[in-house]
Amino acid sequence: MSGAPERRTRGRTSPSRLRALDAYLLHCERPLLERQDGPWGEAAFLDVGFGEHPWTTLESARRFRALNPSLRVIGVEADPGRASAAASHEEERTHFRQGGFGWAREAGQPVRLIRAMNILRQYRAEEAGAAHEELGQALLPGGLLVEGSTDGPGGITVAYLLRRGAEGLAREALLFHTDFHQGFAPRLFRDWLPVDWRRRMVPGSALHAFFAAWTAAWAEARAQGADSPADSFHEGARRLSQAWPGVSAEPWLWENGYLRWQPPTEVPRPQGL
Repeated sequence: MSGAPERRTRGRTSPSRLRALDAYLLHCERPLLERQDGPWGEAAFLDVGFGEHPWTTLESARRFRALNPSLRVIGVEADPGRASAAASHEEERTHFRQGGFGWAREAGQPVRLIRAMNILRQYRAEEAGAAHEELGQALLPGGLLVEGSTDGPGGITVAYLLRRGAEGLAREALLFHTDFHQGFAPRLFRDWLPVDWRRRMVPGSALHAFFAAWTAAWAEARAQGADSPADSFHEGARRLSQAWPGVSAEPWLWENGYLRWQPPTEVPRPQGL
């Protein structure tokens, strides 16, 4: 990556850690996963930085192929030992390669979906934009890059959704998910924010204002009888969607612990980045 050498990650991803993200993509990105016309017939799902074991890549391959049996799946790891060990799990349309953020572009592989989870936490905030651009170079128009973080069990997730458009890669949305294993309050997401926002969510910033509005909506929901974590999340999200532009009002999201913020333009950048 230009200006920032790629780092060896801890690689401790456990089975099922990304199941909630897969469920979101299956529900909300079905056309992207199913599309077969023209170059989309060979367009891959690319799992970048799959870690010490390729469990999440293999799980996603199984889930996504319920929609698209011919989907090409490629796991990419910067660590050559991990990439070599994962090769024993290869099959006809599942492959593992050693490489970095630009592997698909360098290999000439068209891509429909890129997942890069729990990687950029070890980078500086100033490096995030360049990493996104390099990751997204092989996406077909309309393709999606998902980049973010989860806690160890995969019960708390925050991810950027970045879409390839005519003018390049756009920061389309921020996605939040919880399975309520820690109860719920919006502040639970703060430690899992994208690296460029984690230490820049200060008073006066766009994301601070968003979280203040979410916290107020959640507190109001609790005050009016939404006592359980799931109920307070659902009712708080409903109230926030009525007051804050771009918060999805799709009931399926709230009922399953998701909140998607898709601003009218794009997700704002931290000041100075």
